[in-house]
Amino acid sequence: ARQPVTKPWPLISSPSSTPFHPPPPRSSNNAALTTATTPSQYMKALILVGGYGTRLRPLTLSFPKPLVEFCNQAIVMHQIEALAAVGVKEVVLAVNYQPQVMEKFLQGQEERLGIKITTSRETEPMGTAGPIKLAEDHLNDGEPFFVLNSDVACDYPFEKMLAFHRSRDAEATILVTKVEDPSKFGVVIYDEQGKISSFVEKPQKFVGNRINAGVYLLSPGVFERIPMKPTSIEKEIFPKICDGGKLFCQELEGYWADIGQPKDYLAGQRLHLASLRQRKPELLSSGPEFIGNVLVDKSASIGSKCRIGPDVVIGPGCVIDDGVRLSKCTLLPGVKVKSHSWISLTIVGWNSTIGEWVRIENNSVFGEDVTIKDELYINGGIVLPHKSVARDLFKPEIVM
Repeated sequence: ARQPVTKPWPLISSPSSTPFHPPPPRSSNNAALTTATTPSQYMKALILVGGYGTRLRPLTLSFPKPLVEFCNQAIVMHQIEALAAVGVKEVVLAVNYQPQVMEKFLQGQEERLGIKITTSRETEPMGTAGPIKLAEDHLNDGEPFFVLNSDVACDYPFEKMLAFHRSRDAEATILVTKVEDPSKFGVVIYDEQGKISSFVEKPQKFVGNRINAGVYLLSPGVFERIPMKPTSIEKEIFPKICDGGKLFCQELEGYWADIGQPKDYLAGQRLHLASLRQRKPELLSSGPEFIGNVLVDKSASIGSKCRIGPDVVIGPGCVIDDGVRLSKCTLLPGVKVKSHSWISLTIVGWNSTIGEWVRIENNSVFGEDVTIKDELYINGGIVLPHKSVARDLFKPEIVM
């Protein structure tokens, strides 16, 4: 007989007939939000939410990218909660796509976290620096403020950044992270004190292996450098600050991932789960059916003789039938997986149904409300929302 994953989690037999949409964000560590050391000033932050999220389609055809769950929590809420935990009191989201959806989602979170959350709307894409200028009225109170790219997932070292920034009297501090192949990125060159001397774009010979991690701490003087037009902070603003000797960087300890496209999303999920294993192992599932790091929402149910893991996330309201094998995949809320199916390296969208004896692999991504019929093989399939698949996909293919 089917058993709940861990007592006393409730058992549900099937998804609700009402479409299961992403739930309100929940804190995985509410205590941290109230006990963290709070900076003396009223700190603020800007999150560069961006536009249409084309790299994460077909998921973003149903919801804005910041609201897509990553490890059972909306992407943007990982960042907002980390900011609130270090005493940031106001977060501004730079939005140019579906701002009303974002605002509705965030209603109620201000009171829960004890912070103010506002949006700054772009009528046209403003690059990575333009949104900072556009939000100046929200951000400029004479104190340093954080700026984050919404695609970045890491163990955010905000307190360390703030202490470092103050100790160097910096105008801008960039978080940098180590990569295995720096030839694919812009490399940051700096001295032992963290003072940046130059940037080398996609170097063909080794000059360093630290790159811009997409998290910044900026002093208010930066507003004077940014024109009110589309501007790149990396290419147009940071080099000017560097020339003045006021640009510094701090090395990130722990994992870092850009989760803006499906393959990187799944790689980032693996890193995030490994981080949870070190920091909060009690959040991960344990038992004979689990292998490695697995995160299961308490409202999901799992049948008998399943093998789940490593690096699996199962969202709210999911129902896993008997004999299912899951590895390196994400099931977003409301997914139903019927008996004896095998899923690996796949993101399954909200309220989708996977039939019996199905095999899915190779970075497949299914949008919302997708149905995969019984006894099919899906190899790298990209399936748009509300579609039904009734044939094998032996090669990577988009089902429209």
